[in-house]
Amino acid sequence: MNDLNNTYADLFIAQKANRFAIGNTTYKERIAKLIALKKAVEFTYKDKIRQALFDDFKKPFTETDLTEIYPVIGEIKFAIRHLKSWMKRQKVDTPLALTGSSSWYVYEPKGVCLLISPWNFPVNLTFGPLVSAIAAGNTVIIKPSEMTPNTSKVMAEMVANLFNENEIALVEGEVEVSQELLKLPFNHIFFTGSPQVGKIVMQAAAKHLTSVTLELGGKSPTIIDETANLKAAARKIAWGKFLNSGQTCIAPDYILIQEEVKEEFVAVLRAQLKAFFTTDASASHSLSRVVNTKHFKRLVAHLEDAISKNATVEIGGKTASEDNFIEPTVISNVAENASLLQDEIFGPILPIKTYKTIVEAIGYINSKEKPLALYVYSKSKKNTNTIIKNTRAGSTAINNNVLQYTNHNLPFGGTNNSGIGKAHGVFGFQEFSNMRSVLKQHTKGSIEFLFPPYTHLKQKFVDATIKWF
Repeated sequence: MNDLNNTYADLFIAQKANRFAIGNTTYKERIAKLIALKKAVEFTYKDKIRQALFDDFKKPFTETDLTEIYPVIGEIKFAIRHLKSWMKRQKVDTPLALTGSSSWYVYEPKGVCLLISPWNFPVNLTFGPLVSAIAAGNTVIIKPSEMTPNTSKVMAEMVANLFNENEIALVEGEVEVSQELLKLPFNHIFFTGSPQVGKIVMQAAAKHLTSVTLELGGKSPTIIDETANLKAAARKIAWGKFLNSGQTCIAPDYILIQEEVKEEFVAVLRAQLKAFFTTDASASHSLSRVVNTKHFKRLVAHLEDAISKNATVEIGGKTASEDNFIEPTVISNVAENASLLQDEIFGPILPIKTYKTIVEAIGYINSKEKPLALYVYSKSKKNTNTIIKNTRAGSTAINNNVLQYTNHNLPFGGTNNSGIGKAHGVFGFQEFSNMRSVLKQHTKGSIEFLFPPYTHLKQKFVDATIKWF
């Protein structure tokens, strides 16, 4: 490990030595890098990316295009359109008490950044933040997940062909590699993963007072009230939950449904899942697999635990260990102490819990950590507003789910347990930047009249300044 320590330290030192050269690049130079990345993702490596993700967990090509390729291309296009204005000096007013000066702030690069990305959307959640880091003018070391080795290999090839190591480098390896990297004094760390690991990252960052962006997860609730269009809700939830076989941080984690419409909703959801994935979902070409045996066993254990506590499997429930396959599963009457209602599921299992009143549903959500996302299906503005005003979440979609992630004009991120900081668009650019304030004195200012020695006249002037300025 000592040789590896030296390798990472040398890489860090090289990027640190190069950080001002990269940080002082113009918007045109940064755009040129983004265009090269766009070409690589959209054309040169597109087929390799598709095949790698299929090899890692049988992700359908169309789903790869929709959830991996498209978001990165969209992020790049958005940054290219707006980068010039983001990098401009931002003038601000100067108070009358500081007459003779002008004020502004600039976004300067944070410096050497560490980007630790997850396995569930490895291309999207690696290159999306990288776009923001490049736009902000940083150097970056990337550590992708070891759980999707085929995809990591393709991304490593891309990065090596597009960038010099002293600007952007990708290092592969197991969790020990991340642990060694976290010992280095980065200027910023962008981590996407679980809250548990996020705490470890934040603790390591604290030793160097390194700023962090933590894109975490949690149990994202979906409320369906008695006014909702159940057929539309079922279609959208079936897509948002079982996309990527449920391995999505903003997927609906559990449903809170008004008790009078629960049975009808389950019926239309059953029909919708059959329409999406046929009667035999294991033969469907539109469904990914669970990423590995470890996660497959974890999910099966969740399911068995719930059933042992008298839960009802409403839809699905079939599993196949040889293929890490879990049928899209909907389960009700889940005991509160069942692990399905305690842990983030991150798989194709959807618990349904009923409620009598909106107040009851809100109370249940607020009894848990703040979620990354909260979804509301309702035709009632009163109910919707009541829910939003009396809950807290990183993001919310009304009468839809997951799609809020795709709008680059919206900040994306969690709150407390579900994350720190925001990503996408200008928010991602700002996350990788320091807002540096500047005040310039042009003429002798009135403030100089207040320099020592202090006199009675100066005290009167201070009194007037406090009162009027």
